[in-house]
Amino acid sequence: MTITCGIDVGSTYTKAVLLDHDDNVLGRSMHKTGFRLAEVSAEAIAACLESAGITRDQVSYVVSTGYGRHQVETRDIQATELTAAARGAIHQFPKTRTLLDVGGQTMKASRVTEDGKVKSFRLNDKCAAGTGAFLEKTARYMGFETEQIGGLLDTSRDAVPISGVCAVFAESEVINHLSLGTPPADIMQGAIESLVTRAVQLLKRVRAEPELTLVGGIVRFNSLVSAVAAKMDMKVNVPDDDDVQFVAARGAAILGHRRLAKLARETADAGATASASA
Repeated sequence: MTITCGIDVGSTYTKAVLLDHDDNVLGRSMHKTGFRLAEVSAEAIAACLESAGITRDQVSYVVSTGYGRHQVETRDIQATELTAAARGAIHQFPKTRTLLDVGGQTMKASRVTEDGKVKSFRLNDKCAAGTGAFLEKTARYMGFETEQIGGLLDTSRDAVPISGVCAVFAESEVINHLSLGTPPADIMQGAIESLVTRAVQLLKRVRAEPELTLVGGIVRFNSLVSAVAAKMDMKVNVPDDDDVQFVAARGAAILGHRRLAKLARETADAGATASASA
């Protein structure tokens, strides 16, 4: 059995996935990224191997992705997160033609072909107001942890407007709402809707086509998914539970199998040429 590993070194979390030759998940792991990217990459792979009950020498190929992909010392090859996420999304939802990836530091929208190749993309990476980092900062201002954001959103009754034009200005609005006694849940929902506004702008710039698939850690908040679905007139797919955070890692592992197949074909062709010349 041929096994590949995909590892996504993101700005907030590092995820690793092991796939067999039929692209079935054998094991996976997730760790907070921190600042020692090489170390956390090794830890994530080791934990993934342990969860699958296999050893490193049973893994035929390792593909890294994410902003820290260059720091994975055991990688065989690396791929951009756009490419890896597209492959992972197409694997789970074959009719995906547009992808929205909302992460901790960036938001990415891309249009993809039926075989998972990226046709065009747009990034929102110049301001934190359009990323998960803004939601986390908003929660901290109000005295909540990131893990409590979902609970806050579930209790919101009337979202307050937050412009989100700039992270600094948006943070000032949050502080102002707090001083007026606005419920934290409504402030958090306002932050979500501000993020969704940016997401829709990106999707329009990339000329989104159905079907739309949402991935990334922030997508685990149902109110964000509902808000995007309400504004986009197309089918919206979302991986189950925390699978939204493993899409790029899974896609990287899928790319590993494709790469091994290509290398096998090249070796076979070279052998056939050599035999014909003999």
